[in-house]
Parts: sequence; C-alpha cells; structure tokens
Amino acid sequence: MKRFARLSAGLSLVTATWFALALVTPVSGASAALDTADASIPVDPVTAIEVHTTADCVRAANQCFFIASANLRTPQGPIGFPDDLWARQTTTLRSTDRNLFLDTDFQAANTRMFKSLRDMEFTTIYFGGGPVEKYRLQGNTWPTDWATGRPKLDADYIVCSHIQVVYAGVNLTTPDACSQTTFD
Repeated sequence: MKRFARLSAGLSLVTATWFALALVTPVSGASAALDTADASIPVDPVTAIEVHTTADCVRAANQCFFIASANLRTPQGPIGFPDDLWARQTTTLRSTDRNLFLDTDFQAANTRMFKSLRDMEFTTIYFGGGPVEKYRLQGNTWPTDWATGRPKLDADYIVCSHIQVVYAGVNLTTPDACSQTTFD
C-alpha cells in the first residue's frame, strides 16, 4: 500500500509539472500560407527605391499567387517613378523541391517569361513615369509533380525580385526581396 501511495504521489507530481509547462509554453500557430518581403536601396537622404514580393499558396485552389512590385519611398509615402525612367525588374519563382514544375501564368505589360526545369524567371521592362500600380507583376502558379503531373501541395514556394532603376543621375539596383511559403 505504501508503494502505491509513493507511485501515486510521483505520478501526481509529474502530471502537475506537465500541466504547468503546457500553460506557460507558447503554442505554435498554424503555418502561414502568405509571406511578404521588402528590400530597398537609398537614392538620397530622403528617397529610396523599394521592391516588394508576396507569395500566397491556397490549398483549396491548388495554386499559389505571387506579386512583385516596386516604387519610390519618400517622406510622404510610396510614389511612382519619374517620367524619364527606364527600369528592369527580374522576378524568379522557385522551390527547394527538385521534383516540382511551376506551371505559371502572369499579368504585366512588357514582361517575358523564361522557363527552366527548376524555376521561372520574368523580366519586366518599365518605361516612363506613372502611379505605383504601374510597376507591378502578378500571377499564379500551379505546383505540379514532375513524376505524376498532379498538384504537389507539400513543397515550398519562393518568390524573389530585384529592380534596376535608371533616371536623371540615378542608376541603382535593389537587393533581392524574397518571400517563401508553403500550402497552409
């Protein structure tokens, strides 16, 4: 009987310890299906060139959506580029899964898509000034398993972009902004 009492007391202590740990240990949230990234380079003390990416994978649609955009950042907020602009934005879609093909569609003027076995690369050329919305590439991707031709929903999805901007005394290239996500 004494033995059972000691065992019961020991189990109670272990149970209480686990319960206390459960109360103070943070619970990890659900994996996010949306990720954004920003990168910038200063033009002068108050102005910077910014590039932004968004990667969003939606399991219900069996596809991922991406956005790559650019703008000037001033003390008043984001603005478009000046009228004498020439810019080349390079956006790359890829995954660390080598058995994945990224079947992709996009919307943007003056854009060319270059396909390869592992990634998709887009080159977008911008001419002249305009609103922030002008400097945007967006599209969707159907991650496909090379072996089966079926949707592959267990791979990661990476969107990286940078932009080279040339106008009146400015010739700068931003660092890459990279978003990475998986299906939720």
